[in-house]
Amino acid sequence: MVFAPKLAQVIRSLLLLSLALAAAPGAAEWALTVVAPVSLEPAAQRIRHLGAQPLADALVRAGLALPPRVHVTLIPEDDPRASDMPVWFVGLASGVGDIIIVPDRVSSYPYGSVESVMRHEVVHLALNASADGRPLPRWFHEGVAVSIESGWGVGDRLRLIIAGFSGPPLDDVTRLFSSDARPDTTKAYLLAAALVDDLRREHGAALPGRVAARVATGVPFARAFEIETGETPAQAAARAWRRYRQWTGWMPLATSASALWGLILVLAFVAFFMRLSKRAQRRRQRDDEEGLR
Repeated sequence: MVFAPKLAQVIRSLLLLSLALAAAPGAAEWALTVVAPVSLEPAAQRIRHLGAQPLADALVRAGLALPPRVHVTLIPEDDPRASDMPVWFVGLASGVGDIIIVPDRVSSYPYGSVESVMRHEVVHLALNASADGRPLPRWFHEGVAVSIESGWGVGDRLRLIIAGFSGPPLDDVTRLFSSDARPDTTKAYLLAAALVDDLRREHGAALPGRVAARVATGVPFARAFEIETGETPAQAAARAWRRYRQWTGWMPLATSASALWGLILVLAFVAFFMRLSKRAQRRRQRDDEEGLR
């Protein structure tokens, strides 16, 4: 049969692929070590129990790989290493396997928990490895990390709309990341995450890995970005901001943050009463079930 050799070759290729996937870092637990003082041991235990597979899957979709070995150091706020970090730094990823986290700084967006900080910093390590240590812009690093760690949902869109309706150029995002002011940093994360989310929808979820891989070969980031997307970073940013301006173009008071907060409050009240209604319905169902016994 003519097809027999080809069929055997296909089967052999599938077997080799399955073996490669089984040996990949994302297919098994990572080699994770966590060092912490006694006061931070509860946070350390939460990180140790963090499953690797969901993050590995999210990284693969982004064209990246889970670092095979990660060493995490938890430090208190009064540690000299923490004082050397900007006040809005909750975590710091170095190289391809080292992370420092200050659990006392975990509070709000984009870090809702010490687990989210951990996942966020692991994405930075994966980007560093994919780019072979070559520099990537801070907005790209943070936007990719937020996109992979927590995604981009309705709540993020509302935050971005409230943060500002004008379409800031990309250099504004870079400027915001260089600020020590927490509000500016929050806005920078929102802008970077919105841009990366738009890029991944337009050019494929694996775009971050493709760009970083080109940078690893010595191609400057701006050129690697343009090769993969067909546009400059500034052009991509302008397109992303136009999409968000369309969200609010129909609102006569779109530039008023108070109007948006009013809308959010209304939605909150609606959700609250719907929750009360569901509880009452469940209570009636329980009473009916008990009456039938």
